[in-house]
Amino acid sequence: MKSLEELRAIREKMQGQVGLRSEDDTGTRVVVGMATCGIASGARPVLTTLSDAVLEKGLDNVTVTQTGCIGLCQYEPIVEVMEPGKEKVTYVKMTPEKALVVVDQHLIRGQIVKEYTISEVLGS
Repeated sequence: MKSLEELRAIREKMQGQVGLRSEDDTGTRVVVGMATCGIASGARPVLTTLSDAVLEKGLDNVTVTQTGCIGLCQYEPIVEVMEPGKEKVTYVKMTPEKALVVVDQHLIRGQIVKEYTISEVLGS
C-alpha cells in the first residue's frame, strides 16, 4: 500500500500527462477509449505510450485524454485524433508501437497513418 503522499504525487504526475478536458480548443486532442473493452484489449499501455511520447516530444498543442466507451468494441483499443478544422481520425486495434508511429507521422508530421484507420479496416 502506498502512503497518501505517494498517491497524491502519482495523481499529480498523471494529471500532468493526461488532461481530463482541454480548456483550449485550438490544440489537437488525442482521445483513448478506456472502457472495460478497451482496457481488456490493451488500451492502458497505448494511453501511457501516447502520453509519454507527447511529453517527450514537447508537443504543447496536443492533449491526450481518455473517454469511456466509443461503441466499436471489436476494434479496441481505439484512438481518436481531433484537430481544429479537420475531420476526426479514428485509429483502431492500436498497440504501443502503432501509437508511436501515430505520434511521429500524424501528430508531428501531419500525415494520417491510413493503414491504422477504421476506414482501412472496414475497406471503405
